[in-house]
This record gives sequence, C-alpha cells and structure tokens, in this order.
Amino acid sequence: MGDAVLLNVVLYLPLLGIAQIVATADGQDDRIRAHAFGVMLAQFVITAFLYLRFDPAVAGLQFETRLPWIADWGVYYHIGLDGYNVLLVLLTAFLGPLVVAGAFSAIQKDIKLFYSMVFFIQFAMLGTFVAQDLLLFYIFWETMLIPMFLIIGIWGGERRIYATLKFVLYTAFGSILMLAALIYLVWSQYQATGSLSFAFTDLFGTRLTVGEQGWMLAAFALSFAIKVPMVPLHTWLPDAHVEAPTTGSVILAGVLLKMGTYGFIKLGFPLFPQASQLAMPAIMALAVVSIVYGACLALVQTDIKKIIAYSSISHLGYVMLGLASLDLLGIQGAIIQMVSHGLTAAGLFLMVGMIYERCHTRELSAYGGLAKALPVYSVFFMVLTLAAIGLPTTSGFTGEFLVLLGAFNAAWPLHLAGDSAPLAFAVIAVSGVVLGALYMLWFAQRFLYGTTKVPHGPVLDLNRREKLILAALLVPVFWIGLAPGEPMSKTEQAALHFQRLVAGARQPAAVAEAPVPFARRRMEATR
Repeated sequence: MGDAVLLNVVLYLPLLGIAQIVATADGQDDRIRAHAFGVMLAQFVITAFLYLRFDPAVAGLQFETRLPWIADWGVYYHIGLDGYNVLLVLLTAFLGPLVVAGAFSAIQKDIKLFYSMVFFIQFAMLGTFVAQDLLLFYIFWETMLIPMFLIIGIWGGERRIYATLKFVLYTAFGSILMLAALIYLVWSQYQATGSLSFAFTDLFGTRLTVGEQGWMLAAFALSFAIKVPMVPLHTWLPDAHVEAPTTGSVILAGVLLKMGTYGFIKLGFPLFPQASQLAMPAIMALAVVSIVYGACLALVQTDIKKIIAYSSISHLGYVMLGLASLDLLGIQGAIIQMVSHGLTAAGLFLMVGMIYERCHTRELSAYGGLAKALPVYSVFFMVLTLAAIGLPTTSGFTGEFLVLLGAFNAAWPLHLAGDSAPLAFAVIAVSGVVLGALYMLWFAQRFLYGTTKVPHGPVLDLNRREKLILAALLVPVFWIGLAPGEPMSKTEQAALHFQRLVAGARQPAAVAEAPVPFARRRMEATR
C-alpha cells in the first residue's frame, strides 16, 4: 500500500508544484526556478525508489491503485506500473529536473506560466503511462495537447503559431477517431458480457470480427502513428521542433513521441490481435520507410534542429520494427530503443539550445571549428552523437542491435518457408544504421571541425550547470549500454505478455513447416 501511495505522489507532485508556483509572489524568478527544480528532483528520487522496488519476476501490475470514479459507467481511477511503462516512467521523471535546469537561462519571460506548463505536461505524460483504464488514458492523452500548445505558442520562434496549430490539428484528428473506436470497443464488450468496463484487462480479448478489429485498429493506429510519428504522418514534427523552445523540443523528443510507440505496444496491437497480425507486413514496411526516409531527410538539412528532428523519425522506426517482429528480443529492444532515443535526442536538443543561446543561429553553415573554440562542449556533443548512431557500450547500440536481432530472428524461419518479405525488411533496416552514421558524423564534422567560424566572435564554453546536466544524461546512456540485462529484466514479463496477446504461442519450427503467406501465418497463430 505504501508503494502504491508513492506512485500517486509521483503522479501528483507536478500539480503541487503548480500550486506553489502560483502562490509565489511575482518577480521572484530565481525562487521559482529553484522550486521547480526541487520538485522535479524529488519526483525523480521517488520514481527511482519505485524502480528499485519493482519486481521483474512479477507479471502484471505493481503499486496498483483502483478506485471508483464513474462507477455506473465502469470507469475507475486505475493506475499502476508494469514492464510496459516502468522504464518510460523512470525516463520521464529523470528528464524532468534536467528540462527545468536547462531552461534557467533560456526562458526569461512569463516564468511562472512557463514552469507551470512544464509541470502540467509532466503530470499528463506520467498519467498517460500509468493509466490502466481506457477512458483515464484518453483523458491524459488529450490533456498533453494543452501545455505543449502553450509552450510552443508562447515561447516558440517566429512561426510558432503555424507550428502549434499544425501539431494540434494533426494530433486532434487522430484522437477523435480513437475516441470513436474506444466507445465502440467498450460497447461491444458490454454487448458480449453484460458488464460495462474501461479496464485494459477487461477489454483485451473482446469478441470482435476481424473486420471490426481492422477498422478499430486503423483508428487507434492513426492516432498513435501521428504521435510517433511514422511516415507519411510526420510532417508536423520538424516544424514543431524548429519553432519550439529548447524545453519544448526536449519534451517532444525525450518523452512525447514515446506516447505513440507506447500506445501501440500497450493498446493498439494487444486489443486487436488478429487485425494486428494481418497488418504486420504493412507496419514493417512503414517502419522501414520511416528508418530510411528519415535518415535521408536528415542528411540534406541545413538547420541543426531539423537534422535531429528527422533523425528521431528514423530512430523511432526501429521501435516499430521491433514491435512488428513479434520476437521477444525485438520487443525488448523496442522498449530499450524508446528509452535510448529519449536520452540521446534530449541531450542533443539541449546542446543545440546551449549553442543557440551563445550564437543565436541554428544554421549549420554558420558553424565550424567548435572543437577548438569549445572543447568541453565538443566532447559532450561527440559522445551523444556516437550514442545516437549506436556505438557499442552505449544505449543506442543495445536498442538497435536487439531490434535488428529480433527482426532477423522472426524473418529467417519465414524466409525458409518461402516468404522473403520480412527478411528484406530486416536487411533494408540495416541500411538505416549506415545512413545514421553518415548523417550524424557528417553533421559533427561540419559542426565541430574545419575552419573556425563561431558566429558573433569568441564564446564561452559550458558552465558548471550545463556540464552537470549533460554528465547526468551520459550516466544512463552508458549504464544501458554496458549493463542492459538489468533494465531488460524489468521488461521481460511485459514483452512475453505482448507476444502472447498478439502472436500467440507461435514456434519458429512450426512456421517453417507451413509455407503459407506471412499474414495468414500470423493470423493462425492466435487460433
């Protein structure tokens, strides 16, 4: 019971932070910044304690709270941690104090409102991860739009209104369709059982025809794919990143994009397993297109924020590939890749913000020779760059390697059975690793080396606050890279649960004995 209370404390600490900020007198900006950092740090410490207390051998929810909310409709306030969300909750809490500290010098107007919105979006993101009731999940999912709309719209760049409206329209359109599918799903479950419930566990296994599953999967998948984002639903992301303040970009890349991939693994595929199996070839194809297309677009950008934004599309394509493989290692790799991308992308966007504060430009052509002018900055930037392209000993290598291994594990028996499409997808995905190294090393070469041309004359290297922020980010990057067994142990039960729900007890040997189409084999595995 004590740990369940602590999870509620983690969830509601941001709201307490908002109340304290509102009560602080105007003009006390430094006090507000210190208070915001303190609350976020306390939240992370409690979350880390819960992470250590999380038992990897236990399948299902831990630290669970379930209270009646709208009991007549079967709606409960139901939250908890499991292998699906424990690493993502830890990531969100870990990035919180770093986001706050990174904005100390960058944000100088409307300080109270700004940190209130940071707290608000932290609350909404954590609520989305820990919710175990579909209506509660949807409310948190939609609530995220409000603070992000304000963060970009008030503290963003010159085209912030355009970028904000584009972001909101894309995500709101997908969410409306998800709401319609949600209502139909709950109604169908009620018709079959006579019990009205929004609980995830009750909705898994709802009796639906394959056609009904297909339509509802399409509605859920559209909402989640927009948030990932997957090609061709990605066009809002570069504009949002370019116009957002550094804090907004870090929240977007570090956590918000993971809402889409988390939605697929927690709800989209498990709720509609038969339709998901039929859709897996298309999901794999879109994942591979996102990997390659995102990398190619990153290669031709001249704005350093856009390079990192398009790289996010490529990296999250690996997450979708790992989930679509339905292989245990691939699924675990997808979860690790979510966390790894959250760390490296957040770090790179923070570093873009640090150099922008000094030089006031994001044009790559304006930079060169930073390795001589800013040696400490350049070391941190190079380490994060190598982590992003998957250098062994870093989290990026762990995530991508497991995803590709899972994709080949799933594809090879199917290839022997006469279906070469999955193997082709896996082979093409490997090219994304090469392209990733190409655009990131090309970026680093032009940014850090060559003729020194720092805009606006000499600039100062990183200060103590900035060094501590970046050093803190590198700790989990190398922890996951050097000791991946510990975080993977936390996700194993969830990966097995996902595999059972979506793929059934499929054995590779049985697949090899049945030379039937790939999608049909996925379907028959659940019977």
